[in-house]
Amino acid sequence: MVGQGVIRECLLDPDVESVLSIVRSPSGQRHRKLRELVHANFFDFSPIERELSGLDAAFFCLGATSAGKTEEQYSRVTYDITMAAAEPLARLNPGMTFVFVSGAGADTTERGRVMWARVKGKAENALARLPFKAVYMFRPAVIQPMHGIQSRTALYRIPYLLLRPLIPWLRKRFPQYVTTTEQLGRAMIAVAKHGAPKRVLESADINEL
Repeated sequence: MVGQGVIRECLLDPDVESVLSIVRSPSGQRHRKLRELVHANFFDFSPIERELSGLDAAFFCLGATSAGKTEEQYSRVTYDITMAAAEPLARLNPGMTFVFVSGAGADTTERGRVMWARVKGKAENALARLPFKAVYMFRPAVIQPMHGIQSRTALYRIPYLLLRPLIPWLRKRFPQYVTTTEQLGRAMIAVAKHGAPKRVLESADINEL
């Protein structure tokens, strides 16, 4: 869901010359600025490394629910895949800005009681050590999908459908906890262009960019 929103904003932004979207299955989306690269194994990007150089920014939007997963299983998706992508990108593009979609409550002590927060925090810490020009951790809480975008995961899609009537009220009542796919995408582009005063950006920070 987040990735769809980010691609939309990149394609609309006149300053973004081209977009390379790495996916596991074709999306069917077509645009003159978009090049979609299908790569099945997200644990190993070495076969497509030659496609990964010459990039100014990377927006890492992949995510999965921790529900029903052990810490090892969740870490495989949230930590291992993130680092499998980030390490070659850092080596090939040291001048790159890397934006990681984490989550509100991520635990960078890596010792808290909440499993998903520990794993997200571990990924944030590892990314911060890589030799990118800049790394930003986006920690959204509630994300409102815009422009017909919806999650492909039923576990997320159904709650969003049920909560849809409440989200506009939540945005007015608790703006510091609610953002949109549009605001996320624009904020990612903004930090890639101009940077940000801090590395970790919560929903309120995202909405201000």
